[in-house]
Amino acid sequence: MKSLQKTLVRRAASVALAGVMLALTACATTDYPSLAADRTQAPQHEYLIGPGDSINILVWRNPEVSLTVPVRPDGKITTPLVQDMNASGKTATQLARDLEKSLEKYIQQPIVTVIVTGFVGPYTEQIRVIGQAARPQALPYRENMSLMDVLIAVGGITEFASGNKAVLIRNVDGKQQTFSLRLNDLIKRGDLSANASMRPGDVLVIPESFF
Repeated sequence: MKSLQKTLVRRAASVALAGVMLALTACATTDYPSLAADRTQAPQHEYLIGPGDSINILVWRNPEVSLTVPVRPDGKITTPLVQDMNASGKTATQLARDLEKSLEKYIQQPIVTVIVTGFVGPYTEQIRVIGQAARPQALPYRENMSLMDVLIAVGGITEFASGNKAVLIRNVDGKQQTFSLRLNDLIKRGDLSANASMRPGDVLVIPESFF
């Protein structure tokens, strides 16, 4: 049984790796519209809580139930009086109102303030960088974050990267769209016209140069 499970895990990993390699290969062979030419205004953004975040819960005049809790991998939190409340995908204000409703059973007219003190966020709040970055990783989105900010955070690109063949995958009105990027021009030539605004959920794919 364990042998079968290990085999299935290896196959799943191979399929995932093959998907990444296919995306990286497609970057180097397909022309996409330039992201720098996309001038649509970024929507107003409110941070959504996600697994891994740290939540500071303050209940006015009730310090005994005020505490800091982590958001579990399943997106829920647990406090002394509220068990297994879903926090993922909510703003701090929404979570505070939900906690007030649950605490009404024990506290008269509770007033709750929620402060996010450690930020990870759900995938929809992250910018993921894969391929030939110096440190490929998922980054929490910050308001007004730019492509240059992302490249600084991941340490730039490797010597094997085909920077001007990089692409950004973005969800636009529920549909996945792909845009071309000019990372070499931005990093090596200081061409700020190659910079672009990032949005939560963006995926930056940096392919390897084949020559």
